[in-house]
Amino acid sequence: MEPSRAETPNTANKVFTFKDDKRNPPDCLSVTIPEVLDPHYGMYVWPCAVVLAQYLWTRRETLRGKTVLELGAGVSLPGVVAALCGARVTLSDAAKTPLCLENCRRSCEANGLRGVEVLPLTWGEVSPELLQLPELDLILGSDVFYEPQDFEDVLLTVAFLLRRNPRAEFWTSYQERSADWSMEALLQRWDLSCVDVQLETFGADGAALAGSGLPGNHSVLMMVVSRRE
Repeated sequence: MEPSRAETPNTANKVFTFKDDKRNPPDCLSVTIPEVLDPHYGMYVWPCAVVLAQYLWTRRETLRGKTVLELGAGVSLPGVVAALCGARVTLSDAAKTPLCLENCRRSCEANGLRGVEVLPLTWGEVSPELLQLPELDLILGSDVFYEPQDFEDVLLTVAFLLRRNPRAEFWTSYQERSADWSMEALLQRWDLSCVDVQLETFGADGAALAGSGLPGNHSVLMMVVSRRE
């Protein structure tokens, strides 16, 4: 059972700084993310989130005015970056994890974001909240392919959203934890196709990505999923 808000563990702010030194003057974005200090709750930033946020940062000029949903947002680094780059963002996490939903709100507050909606969306369930989502341009997911038993529920939700939004894409970063895990059959089952994106093509293959001390090349993979044509 999760503790009440009064019992929420202590948090500490971590700052991630995304830079583009090729611009003159250089472009820079700093994002503050509150992390829960007790690792039991899993509400801290993993390398996958930083990699996906870096991908968004390098495509920031395409995000302005786009409607974006982040699944399994947790600490919400990718969604917050998208919002700060001008996207209309909705953050979501499972209905049974109210502390994660609260952390989504806390991340928005830490970055002065107003109007970012936070919704309970459970993978694999067609809920009223899922049906009432606006038309989407982009779906985000950082490390949502963590437990193999969740893979099909995640892709069911993604497939449902892409059928309703056929021009949208699902941008996701995930950590390869076992060579035995594969999503290929599930992608085919749900009529989805994917394109792998190499980390070096968007500056995410170095150490201390975004000044975080987290390695960008720590077996993290990035892919773009869309409906199969």
